[in-house]
Amino acid sequence: MRSALEARNLVKKYPGVVAVDDLSFAVSEGICFGLLGPNGAGKTTTVEIIEGVTQATSGEVWYFGEPAGERFREEAGIQFQNTALQDHVTVKETLQMFRSLYDRKADLNTIIEQCSLQELLDRDNRKLSGGQRQRLFLAVALVNRPRIIFLDEPTTGLDPQARRNFWELVQKIQSEGATIIMTTHYMDEAQILCNEIAIMDAGKIIAQGSPDELLRKQYEGLIIEMPVEDITGDLSSIEHKLIETLGIIEINTDDVSASITALSAQARNLNRIKIRQPNLEDLFLDLTGHSLRA
Repeated sequence: MRSALEARNLVKKYPGVVAVDDLSFAVSEGICFGLLGPNGAGKTTTVEIIEGVTQATSGEVWYFGEPAGERFREEAGIQFQNTALQDHVTVKETLQMFRSLYDRKADLNTIIEQCSLQELLDRDNRKLSGGQRQRLFLAVALVNRPRIIFLDEPTTGLDPQARRNFWELVQKIQSEGATIIMTTHYMDEAQILCNEIAIMDAGKIIAQGSPDELLRKQYEGLIIEMPVEDITGDLSSIEHKLIETLGIIEINTDDVSASITALSAQARNLNRIKIRQPNLEDLFLDLTGHSLRA
């Protein structure tokens, strides 16, 4: 599978800070690629360099085998986390205005149908709900028939149903051949949408691969959870990985039966025990040492 985009040795320095530190990665054509990391990790700066919003101190961005330039700008679609919409302008007028800025144009009716905007076309931008605004922002990012789409925290502030509706839109767009690069703080979102993720910290990529590959590499078996207050004895005899977070003991084990037997001897009861699969949130916290919004 050929690369749609490559970041080569990107560096961005501010006075006293290296925000992006010799960063390189490639994004294969047709995948959804997630760039994850705690606030201050450098992911937003990295994406802004790639988009052309911020100038790198050094390094290069390549697009389908050539330095990113006019072709990239014409074929890229960007959904920013916050976009100011013109007041007293309708949804349809907004789409027409942004579409007019490009030589490469998508069919407006197709975009309207893709993003479920049919019933909103005559509505003033001021009267859109959060989910409706996000669908409009996505539609704006599609007006030039983009081959590559950037989504920056696309579901922040949306209710659970609106988030799931948006996920379906993203999956549909990807199924039609677009390459998607997204940032998100929602680990469930990354696990569902992304074929590949890169986790950043301190300006560098510290892990990269498919969610399943990274989880298999980091964890063995399952995770047992139990409130600390239910533990009455010493857990040092438990050989498997054990951490305590927010009053919860977590044990990563490949032998659930043995771990539960050991726990039962050191706990007042097992009524609140939980057994689950490791997920991206576990991985994120283990690798970065940060909470999701630290």
